[in-house]
Amino acid sequence: MTETVHSSNMKETAPSSQWADVWRQFRRHRGAMAGAAIFLLIILGCFLGPYLWPYSPTKVDILARDSPMSLAHPLGTDQLGRDLLARMMAGGRISLSVGLVAMFLSLALGTLVGVLAGYFRKLDGVLMRFTDLFLALPLLPLLLVMVMLFRGTLSATFGPAAGIFLLIVTAIGITSWMQAARIVRGDVLALKEREFILAARSIGTRPTKMITRHLLPNVLSPIMVSATLGIANAIITESSLSFLGLGFPPDFPTWGRLLYDAVDQIQIHPMRVVMPGIAISLTVLSVNYLGDGLRDALDPRIRGR
Repeated sequence: MTETVHSSNMKETAPSSQWADVWRQFRRHRGAMAGAAIFLLIILGCFLGPYLWPYSPTKVDILARDSPMSLAHPLGTDQLGRDLLARMMAGGRISLSVGLVAMFLSLALGTLVGVLAGYFRKLDGVLMRFTDLFLALPLLPLLLVMVMLFRGTLSATFGPAAGIFLLIVTAIGITSWMQAARIVRGDVLALKEREFILAARSIGTRPTKMITRHLLPNVLSPIMVSATLGIANAIITESSLSFLGLGFPPDFPTWGRLLYDAVDQIQIHPMRVVMPGIAISLTVLSVNYLGDGLRDALDPRIRGR
C-alpha cells in the first residue's frame, strides 16, 4: 500500500518535459494562438482551396469581365474575366512557397555563418566583417540588379515559372541571412563558456560533433524565431519585386503581381488592390505574432514564470 501511494505521488510530482512547458507557455499567448490559427487557415485556403474551387486562375471569360462580387464570383472578376478568388488562392500559394523556401535558404546560410564565427575564433573576424558588408549594402537595389541580370538566363534555362522562382528565392535568401547569423553567433559565444561544452572539449570531442550534437540543439530557439520572421520578410520582399513588375509573369499571379495589375484601375475597382493588400498584411501580421509567441515560449526565463 505504501509503495502504491509512493508511486502515485511520484507520478503527480514528476517534472514535465521541456516541450510540454513550451506548449503550455505558447498557449497562454493569445496573439500567438490567433496568429497560428489565421496562418493555418491561409495555408489551407491557398494550398487546398484551388482543388475545391471550380474556376481556374488563368481561365479567360470575356463575357464575365469586370463582374462585381456575387455568389458565383465572391471577389468578382478582372478585366479579362478571370476569377479573382481563384487568382488570390493561386497567388497565395506562390507567395507562401517563395517565403518558405527563401526562409530555409537564409536560415541555413545564417546558421552556418553564425556557428562558424562563434566557435572558431580565427574565422570570427572575417565572417563578421563579411556580414557587416552585406548589412551595409542597399538590399532593394541589389535585388533589382540581380533580377535584371539573371532573369533572362534563368528563364531560358529552367522556363519562365521555375526560372523566376529560383531567381527570386535565391536573391531573397542570400540577402537576408545576416540577422540570423549575428543572433546565432552571440548564442554560440555564450554557450562556449558553459560547463557541458568545456567538459565535452576536455574529453577530446571533435569540432564537428561538438557543433552538431551540443551547439546546434541549444541554439534551436533563436533559429525557430528567426524562421517565422524570415517568412514574413520574404513575402514582403517578393511582393515588392512583383509590385515593381520584376517578379513572376502575369500567367503566374502572386499577391504582389495582383497589386501591380490592379494599380491602373484603383479608382474604378479599388477592391482589386485592397484584397491582395489585406492578404499580405494578415499573413505577415499572423507570422509576426507567431514569432512573438515562440520567442516567449522558448525563453526559459519567461517560461519559468
